[in-house]
Amino acid sequence: MENIDNIDLQILKHLQENSNINTKELASKLFLTVTPVYERIKRLERDGYIMKYVALLNKKKMNLGMTVFCNVRLKEHAKNVGSNFVKDIVALPEIIECYNIAGDYDFMLKILVEDMSSYQDFVMNKLSTIENIGNTQSVFVMGEIKHSTALAI
Repeated sequence: MENIDNIDLQILKHLQENSNINTKELASKLFLTVTPVYERIKRLERDGYIMKYVALLNKKKMNLGMTVFCNVRLKEHAKNVGSNFVKDIVALPEIIECYNIAGDYDFMLKILVEDMSSYQDFVMNKLSTIENIGNTQSVFVMGEIKHSTALAI
């Protein structure tokens, strides 16, 4: 965290809580004037501390009430095989996160679907068409205990 001070950290903390906050409100919370807060935000964006601003949607209202973590083991581990797998995974909108992991499996996928029938359809008609998948193991979320997009500051 080079060239970042306590005021920058406070700006980041407030923006994580509410990215819709306007510069005037944020300046008021920090007991600063608008211009330096605006300039700090632009610098934090330019330096890559702030990657983008998003709206977080309600999964259930979007009919995506089932969360599944699917561990995937590849048959082969050649560079081109892994690259092709990643390209195929990125193209599937049901997969909202993908991690390359160590251990018994090679990748962990976070998948959002409407229900069990939708997940079965996803596995049979999309996931199973991806070449070089050796095996998978699905874990179904029964309840979400903690979910946060905010980093500890």
